[in-house]
Amino acid sequence: MYLEIITVEQTLFSGDVESVTVPGTKGPFTILKNHAPIVSSLTKGTVKYKNNQAENKLKISGGFIKVNLDVITICLTSSERS
Repeated sequence: MYLEIITVEQTLFSGDVESVTVPGTKGPFTILKNHAPIVSSLTKGTVKYKNNQAENKLKISGGFIKVNLDVITICLTSSERS
């Protein structure tokens, strides 16, 4: 899967990942390979993504996620690396 995490100012991450967990407004959820297309709002919490067997964390205040054909785009209002 390919993940891109962006804010208005910059691209925070762009690359291949194995999984992504996000803080959805109705609770956290995880995106794995071949996930159904989805668009969802995100709330304050932590985005976790795994690549090369390492887990990365990013604290966010909100935004949205779009998933389509194993391409994941996360647009954030702001963030802070954990």
